[in-house]
Amino acid sequence: MDARHRDVLIATIREYIDSAEPVGSRALVKRHFPHLSPATIRNAMADLEDMGYLAQPHTSAGRVPTDKAYRFYVESFPPPQRGAGPAAPGARGPFSLTARRAGVDGFMEQASSHLSTATKLTGLLLAPPLKHTTIARVDLMPLEDDRALAVVATEAGWVTVREITLDPPLRAEEVRTIGRELTRRFHDRTVQEIVDMERAPDDPLDALHTRARAVTEQIVAMLRGRTLYVSGAINMLDHPEFWDLETMRELLRTFERKEQLAELMTTLAADEGVRVMIGDENPVGEMRECTLITSTYMYRDQVLGILGVVGPRRLPYPEVISVVNETARQVTEALSRVRQDLYLPS
Repeated sequence: MDARHRDVLIATIREYIDSAEPVGSRALVKRHFPHLSPATIRNAMADLEDMGYLAQPHTSAGRVPTDKAYRFYVESFPPPQRGAGPAAPGARGPFSLTARRAGVDGFMEQASSHLSTATKLTGLLLAPPLKHTTIARVDLMPLEDDRALAVVATEAGWVTVREITLDPPLRAEEVRTIGRELTRRFHDRTVQEIVDMERAPDDPLDALHTRARAVTEQIVAMLRGRTLYVSGAINMLDHPEFWDLETMRELLRTFERKEQLAELMTTLAADEGVRVMIGDENPVGEMRECTLITSTYMYRDQVLGILGVVGPRRLPYPEVISVVNETARQVTEALSRVRQDLYLPS
């Protein structure tokens, strides 16, 4: 690709990002290449179409970038350096972990929400695995209709809250008693120790197991799972790519199936730094019309988790990558100020 083809391609991508409409040669001449004729631009665009960088939705329409074009566009910028340069657009200052009543869990939810607000896309944050985390306490609070609220706190300040089902139904005081017994058994044990202990109990006829096995199993499932925070899914409706009802329904269904997304994010967390997956590069079929931009966050020079955004392929990539990268840097910086030891991924 020579310099002219490159300039025409970059201009076409930027026009399409701004307008969401197929780009014609006259628009490029008017806004970017006043010294060239529309015929010259048309020829360059035809060449780029032959090379797989542009596509023409309709015979008489302008052209739109392909996934290959967006990949070229992303790689034409230098890779972001964590902590280098000024704060990213949309970043309003560092996060804070001073509100301890929210715990690390509340902080992670805040970071996901910040990503959504700053980019006007859907923010994602995958919490770290709990394998090496030490549990401080377990509380069970009775609710109506044979349900209870389970609250698990770790020594590092991580708080996980889930609604569980009481099967068979239990009295309110009995629910609280089970919570106190779980705290007694799980206190000062790591999640891995608890999982192993519950998988092969010393006494299968133990009263807690026989009376509240379903409750215990749900608590252990909480500890074994990884929390995926999803913020701003409704923002996808602001982009014309998702105005098709079936496309949007499939995407929202993907956001609801958090296990699949968490598995994808876990895979991406294997490599430190920023990753950009465009269109067909996404292994999740329902996200083939999307771009996923992620960055890992660190703790003591190890990858602790991953965060990012989902949006259309038509994105202002430099700005969004900068926000994601800066948010990961702020999360890393905030976690470094936590006094207690946080768990590290296995």
